This record gives sequence, C-alpha cells and structure tokens, in this order.
Amino acid sequence: MSFETKLKEGIFCIPECNECKKIVWPPAEFCNHCFGIVSLKEGDFEAKIIEFSSKNEQYFCIVEFEKTFRIIATISKTPNIGQSVKISKCGISDGNYFFVVI
Repeated sequence: MSFETKLKEGIFCIPECNECKKIVWPPAEFCNHCFGIVSLKEGDFEAKIIEFSSKNEQYFCIVEFEKTFRIIATISKTPNIGQSVKISKCGISDGNYFFVVI
C-alpha cells in the first residue's frame, strides 16, 4: 500500500527503508539514500511543534517527527513551541494533504 492510499483512509504512516532504516521523506517507494525498498510504519507518532502562526482564530504549526521531517498541521488550542503533539486527523481533500494535531 502507498502512503497516499493510507492517508486517504485517515491513517498517518512514516515511510522507512527496509535496508538502512532511514526515514524517507517525501514518501517514496525506494530509499533516496540506499535505494532499498520502503515500507510504511503505522503508529501513534509523537511530534514537536517547531513554530506556529494564526489567522482568523485558527492555528497553523510546523511539527517535526523523529527529528527528521516536518509537516504543516492545524491545531485548535493555542500551541507552544516545543509542545508534544500527535496526529488526530489526516487525509486528502481536493488533492491536498491535511493534518490536524492535538
């Protein structure tokens, strides 16, 4: 299964190389380091808020996973730099990825 297929199902996965164990981001079928085959790790991954901004009482934040890759997500409560968060909702809407953290 592909990263996008899982994301469409509302499941967040982290792509990891089966050979060198490197996280592959952006998601791909083959590792950009050793060209090994990539598999998807499912789990309740924790991330840290790196920075945030707000617009019209909605907060947007950049969160970092595994000290390796970052995504943009929304959060409903006032965030804090360094705060630990987890994906609560994700998917694809109008062809765009979306992530919500708590």
